[in-house]
Amino acid sequence: MPAATWNGKILAEAAPGRTRLVEGNVYFPPDTVNRAHIRDSGTRTVCPWKGTCSYYDVVVDGQVNKDAAWYYPQTKDAAKHIEGYVAFWKGVVVA
Repeated sequence: MPAATWNGKILAEAAPGRTRLVEGNVYFPPDTVNRAHIRDSGTRTVCPWKGTCSYYDVVVDGQVNKDAAWYYPQTKDAAKHIEGYVAFWKGVVVA
């Protein structure tokens, strides 16, 4: 089962076939993300084909990994299959 972990905590875990792989990044369905370990960071960026991206800070045991997760709340048509899905980076292990 694909999972995202940081500092020994599971941030997201999904049954096989529920994640989406885009540009080498695993996107987890929103209902599989442990909300206790993420908080809105306020950071936004724009992807030309996916749309405006929002970021989360990952927080585990008081340690903060700034902007270590991201998602597209409303995607352009080409990326509808990942709308609302969450991906991770910056030391978060996805396996």
